[in-house]
Amino acid sequence: MSEKETETLLYLDGVSVSFDGFKALNELSLVIEAGEMRAIIGPNGAGKTTMMDVVTGKTRPDSGTILFDGNVDLTRLDEAAIAELGIGRKFQKPTVFDRHTVWDNLELALAGRRTTMSALFRAEGPQERQRIEELLGIIRLGEQRHTLAANLSHGQKQWLEIGMLLAQEPKLLLVDEPAAGMTDAETEATAVLLKEIAKEKSVIVVEHDMAFVRALGVKVTVLNEGSVLSEGTIDHVSEDPRVIEVYLGR
Repeated sequence: MSEKETETLLYLDGVSVSFDGFKALNELSLVIEAGEMRAIIGPNGAGKTTMMDVVTGKTRPDSGTILFDGNVDLTRLDEAAIAELGIGRKFQKPTVFDRHTVWDNLELALAGRRTTMSALFRAEGPQERQRIEELLGIIRLGEQRHTLAANLSHGQKQWLEIGMLLAQEPKLLLVDEPAAGMTDAETEATAVLLKEIAKEKSVIVVEHDMAFVRALGVKVTVLNEGSVLSEGTIDHVSEDPRVIEVYLGR
């Protein structure tokens, strides 16, 4: 096997997507290693959302290669099949079941419970209870286990949804602007949470909050006009004149 197949979890090469003549992605190439957390930044319209769309199967690329976990061609699979492979996506606005408790939300999300009917009529076993307890510890919502999701703060809802993703045992998490709308304390706690998750999972974080990106302490990729503009540490990309011109200088 090649080095790419043994160490790379996600491999994009020359990926292009056009919408009515507008190139949302333009020969985008990106490599995410197994066990890596990567921050993706860039101005509005840079292609960040479209990048996540092609990885999760929501959008088909016009051209290019997208491989996952060795040599699985994501361009040939639909969204459901890609999710089953182990790619989870968290959108900017949290989507939790407001009328259910924190515990129930996690129980419904457990791997294997793909339908509401199977979740409602399948008995909860000791292994599942143990896993929910583990998830509550990871997302710091143990004291809110019996709280309705509707009564959580915005930040807590974000953590709950991250926990629901983890319940599905993904290999790769795509997290869209997790710090948006959070208090300073919640933002700080979220950075710690994601760093802990990244010890066992690969994580891609799309974010605008530069202080939050700095707190993550990971490699940063800057997108612009559908391509990689700059890549490296937060200090490296922050000092790149091209990044300052198109993004940070605004």
